[in-house]
Amino acid sequence: MPRLADPPVLLRAFEPADVPLVMGAASDPLIPLITTVPSTPDAEQARAFIDRQHARLANGVGYSFAIADAVSGEAVGQIGLWLAGMVDGRASIGYWLVAAHRGRGLAGHALRTLSRWALDLPGVHRLELYVEPWNVASWRAAERAGYVREGLLRSWQQVGEERRDMYMYSLLAADRP
Repeated sequence: MPRLADPPVLLRAFEPADVPLVMGAASDPLIPLITTVPSTPDAEQARAFIDRQHARLANGVGYSFAIADAVSGEAVGQIGLWLAGMVDGRASIGYWLVAAHRGRGLAGHALRTLSRWALDLPGVHRLELYVEPWNVASWRAAERAGYVREGLLRSWQQVGEERRDMYMYSLLAADRP
């Protein structure tokens, strides 16, 4: 698993010390609905989440990075590069930050860092990400990272008990930041 250092963030593998981060994310009203973060802040379930993140690359699913502060090493969120569409030259990215670390530009910086690295991988021609229309901070982070909104995908994803619309964003290798 690579370590991608680009202050103020460091993208790294999850570590046992990240259990409190995962437990904090489990308490968020949205993160467990759209990710594999457990829905209860339980240390055993948090460790199982971390183990699943380590298995993602070995299983060919993709790369799951902890977003950490480049100075302290404290994890503040997660960002992943998912490879399901690689047969067509596409990969997707998803990310989250716990509430205490939002609003400081860390998600956008992590997204730029991962995107630059991902576009250097053989066969990656297009990166995609999906953002709910109400999540202004997330789609602004995507736009600051060079992603272009391509449109609204109606009833695109199950989130909790309902189908939700998503904006689709892309970044092409030809347009790299």
